[in-house]
Amino acid sequence: MTEAQHIQRVVEELADFFRKSSPGVPAGNGPSASPSTPRAVGTAPVPAGTVKGPADLAPFIDHTLLKPEATRDDITRVAHEAVRHGFATVCVNSSHVATVAGILAGSSSVPIAVVGFPLGAALTSAKAHEAREAVREGAREIDMVLNVGALKSRDYALVLQDIAQVVEASRPFPVKVILETGLLTSDEKIAACVLARAAGAAFVKTSTGFGPGGATVEDVALMRRVVGDQVGVKASGGIRSAEDALRMLQAGANRLGASASVAIVSGQSSAAKY
Repeated sequence: MTEAQHIQRVVEELADFFRKSSPGVPAGNGPSASPSTPRAVGTAPVPAGTVKGPADLAPFIDHTLLKPEATRDDITRVAHEAVRHGFATVCVNSSHVATVAGILAGSSSVPIAVVGFPLGAALTSAKAHEAREAVREGAREIDMVLNVGALKSRDYALVLQDIAQVVEASRPFPVKVILETGLLTSDEKIAACVLARAAGAAFVKTSTGFGPGGATVEDVALMRRVVGDQVGVKASGGIRSAEDALRMLQAGANRLGASASVAIVSGQSSAAKY
């Protein structure tokens, strides 16, 4: 069986699930996110020739600091780095969003909050609440962790509902779904992408950086083939140099998560894990 046939088989299986169960996309509970108009977020692959040098990578990078020991000074430093280098976003835990939002105000960078991080095993209601609160604090993108156990149990209705309720709670701002690809089989990666797209997610994302493995060219290319151009692909985990970053973009990513962002755009390498 070719890879294309393999993908088609899994997609057809998911389509059959949707036809039989007709679960729809459940609405979230509680108030929607701020009615502020979100910035346009591209989802298509980056055209060849866009990146001519390391500094050109900055607009595709989510500058990330998710360590539990991160101090206010650490968070402030990362936010100022994003302004200085022109990174797309700053990705932090939700408790730090207000600090980051204050520093990024008026710049081209916006705050991201992670939700259900890093395990994805929280109650859906808890994830939706965290997303709403993060948006209230100033988050303008949400990166949520997929319920990996539900996916592996083939409880597709729960996975769909989990994503859809966070999408609803985050409106009008985009949601990325972290698959934690190092824990998934090929079939599960395909299923996760199909479910994320069906639930209204704007992106699928490879990894938390806290699980086994990180972004690979093979996973990014697979994810792009499944979601097409209407959903973005974020590569995260183990991107330590401009060469790593460019390989991910060439494979189909259009956003990169990294803590080594400054080294990357400076043409250096880093030992950072994320």
